[in-house]
Amino acid sequence: MDRTIHDQTILADATDWRSRDLEVLWHPCTQMREHHGAGADALPLLPVASGSGVWLTGPDGRRTLDAVSSWWVNLFGHAEPRIAAAIGRQAQTLEHVILAGCSHQPAVELAERLLAIAPRQPGRDPLTKVFYADNGSAGVEVALKMAFQWFRNRGDEPRRTKFVALENGYHGETIGALSVGDIPLYRRVYAPLLMEAMFAPSPDAYLAAAGRDAEAQAEEAADALARLFDEHPGEICALVLEPLVQCAGGMRMYHPIYLKRARELCDVHGAFLIADEIAVGFGRTGTMFAFEQAGVMPDLMCLSKGLTGGFLPLAAVLATQAIYDGFLDESRERAFLHSHSYTGNPLACAAALATLDIFASDDVLARNRVTAGKMATLAAPLAQLPHVADVRQTGMILAIELTRDGRRDTPFDPGQRIGLHAYNAALERGVLLRPLGDILYWMPPYCIQDDELQLLADVTRTVIEEVTP
Repeated sequence: MDRTIHDQTILADATDWRSRDLEVLWHPCTQMREHHGAGADALPLLPVASGSGVWLTGPDGRRTLDAVSSWWVNLFGHAEPRIAAAIGRQAQTLEHVILAGCSHQPAVELAERLLAIAPRQPGRDPLTKVFYADNGSAGVEVALKMAFQWFRNRGDEPRRTKFVALENGYHGETIGALSVGDIPLYRRVYAPLLMEAMFAPSPDAYLAAAGRDAEAQAEEAADALARLFDEHPGEICALVLEPLVQCAGGMRMYHPIYLKRARELCDVHGAFLIADEIAVGFGRTGTMFAFEQAGVMPDLMCLSKGLTGGFLPLAAVLATQAIYDGFLDESRERAFLHSHSYTGNPLACAAALATLDIFASDDVLARNRVTAGKMATLAAPLAQLPHVADVRQTGMILAIELTRDGRRDTPFDPGQRIGLHAYNAALERGVLLRPLGDILYWMPPYCIQDDELQLLADVTRTVIEEVTP
């Protein structure tokens, strides 16, 4: 169809897009009744026809600033031409091939380059193997199954069957990933289906008592983790955690000393350490990977979201040689019999390679440090607002926690729907802020410019003042 005619069709249909959508679509992570409703408690639908940079454009030409990187996946802006061109070139040669028994250049090169930039630790064998999956939750499933089966292959089953995760953590919504998550909203209804995991206290700095800093809070949480390991000798196969930022749990942040302590405890007790870098990897926290800030490395590292710059779904699980070797056997039952139809999809791998090229050519991390400093400056005055309990930041992630009177122990009544009202008010002003409860956060594409940051800060302040009673 001619592009001009197509665009005119979209514009002609703009008046009834909402009813058409609600007739056929079931949106993710949404109480659909809110979309069908009206008034202050209704959840609006934002029609998007195109994107460019930090902007989403509707069929009527109205622009909205994407302050949340479209669920944290977009790194360099919408429709980034270098990534789009790489996908186009790849589509002309090989769109997909089964990766069981076959190979292709994009999958091999991407694995080589990911391993080359993965966190390292002096005196420790590096990550040497890559297993591809389709999305972040599937990547976590892969890592959990690898850790469990490694011990089973060695003959340590049934004792080494337990997983430890952190309170308030989130690792996805498939059954295994949900089992090691600790957000009741997501897991409560499925509890009868989930495997039993153990949860260690979160090192979350927001939980620190008055006068205690983030490092002391992390040390105390690490001490509790040590006691948990001591109480279950020889039973734990892996600890899984989100390094530095518990994203879905409210952008709660913690000191990197906890990662160092966790690494030491896993070594002492013979358990694997799984890093869920899905949301925090690829420059979000100020370094390429969050684990680098602790000077240690995991045994298994899960990557997704920003891996393709926000263009296509892809996940990668990086593993040590020791883990890989634990599956080499004459018996097929000891192989890792896990697969996805689109494992190692060439188009997604091409997008990921273009993403890594941009990191190499544009000095992204240095630019992000400058941008993060500007974000901090613009957000600092928000801390003085009467209903702001905390303004916290790790790299390109900044969160503003709202409470009744600005104290940490006085959250709003959930029935007041403060976050929802903030979301609606921000949309009316051309900014997409999708809060986590009553926590507003900024996680913009890295290409955001000074005037766009100023707009984001101005709208955030206006929204807070408008919706907090």
